[in-house]
Amino acid sequence: MFHQPCTPPQPERAERFTPSQRTAMTVLLAANFTLAVDFSILNVALPVIGSDLGFATDALQWIVTAFALCAAGFTLLFGRVADLFGRKRLFLTGIVLLGLASAAGGLAQEPALLLTARVGQGLATAMVTPAALSLMTTMFPDGPVRSRALGLNGALMAAGFTVGAVLGGILTGAISWRWAFFINVIVALAVLAVGPFVLRESSRRSRPRLDVPGAVLVTGALVALVFGIDNAGRAGWAAPGTWAPMLGALVLFVIFVAVEGRTKQPLIAPGLLWRRNVGWGNAAGFLAFATFTSLVFLLTLYLQEILGYTSLAAGLFLGVLGVGTVIGGLIAPKVTGKTSAKTAIVGGLLVQAAVVAPLAFAGDDRAWLLPLLVLTFLGGIANLVAIVGYAVASTAGVPSDQQGLATGLVTMSQQVGITLGTPVMSAVATGVAASTLLPGLHLAIGINAGVALLSAIVIGVFLRSR
Repeated sequence: MFHQPCTPPQPERAERFTPSQRTAMTVLLAANFTLAVDFSILNVALPVIGSDLGFATDALQWIVTAFALCAAGFTLLFGRVADLFGRKRLFLTGIVLLGLASAAGGLAQEPALLLTARVGQGLATAMVTPAALSLMTTMFPDGPVRSRALGLNGALMAAGFTVGAVLGGILTGAISWRWAFFINVIVALAVLAVGPFVLRESSRRSRPRLDVPGAVLVTGALVALVFGIDNAGRAGWAAPGTWAPMLGALVLFVIFVAVEGRTKQPLIAPGLLWRRNVGWGNAAGFLAFATFTSLVFLLTLYLQEILGYTSLAAGLFLGVLGVGTVIGGLIAPKVTGKTSAKTAIVGGLLVQAAVVAPLAFAGDDRAWLLPLLVLTFLGGIANLVAIVGYAVASTAGVPSDQQGLATGLVTMSQQVGITLGTPVMSAVATGVAASTLLPGLHLAIGINAGVALLSAIVIGVFLRSR
């Protein structure tokens, strides 16, 4: 009789953050959201930056590429470093680097310093993102609370990519592009003021050696792969600057696999990628990010080049997608809790494909604006359900001492997906020989929806949800 009042509240409390967890999550989410914004915040400002600092037109792409190369290329390395030397320590070190690099970028008066600052921001992203994600996964055990944490993280990171484009246009037009850097300094100072006192991690019994040869090989392979993919969007897939780095990446990956098989303490534990939830979960994340971030690019072209809206108006219209991603991140934990991570991924991708497909028939009449807003809003919700599902699936059942590596893989699949999707869809959209851009956009959007549909089928067959 005396035990009855005690048992019912247990599950409800288990699904809530404690006050200390809520504060820690605020710090981690603020950092990750800021880094997601950095992926797109300078895109609109590139011409202005080039004019102010004297960039050659063909060199402007390096402002984006320098960041993407480091953010995607070094994330797996720093994911393992987080396991070995401390997630909290690496997180705070990355925040310091972010603040310093952003201050340098905001004060830059020449191209060399700005590019150096973007490299620093990319390295900070590769350090902070997997460290923050592994702090979340070790802070909460498998279950509803972790799903909720990952849902919030996924929502804010996906929304950050969209918000970055809008915010970059507003800052550039109203104040100065330099504030796209200075905002990071303010966030870094706030995180450093609170983070050291609220972030916690479990103690490590041993400190294994870092697999230096494996780290060098996989980082070199990822950098080469991202460089080749990025170059494809500018020079085409047949250019030597595209296929040569990608071929080099393949060779380095093969050597990496051979080296890891003979290393006592490998960078990637042999059984980790063979876990079907980890391997196929990351494949789902890569495809989810590649399809939807590239759709944002395609719709930006459609709104500006076909319907004739300004870049600022196009960015504000796509803010509806950002709202959808936030809502998707909030409902995704409930979907995964009541069903499974696999169901969330497959269902999310199926709905995404269904709402994107009609956009392949969009015309040059502004009457298409309202359907576009409704469909992208629904697509944002569905995409985030899939993204949260992949984050849950890819970290479920992974030992605590490998969570940094597992979350490094999650981050890498996200960042490489963002980097790959846009140049591929850009090449499709602009490669159709026609007097207008619209036929190319129709083809690219149709392929985008088809990839989402095919991804849902493949993941449904091969992913084994834990």
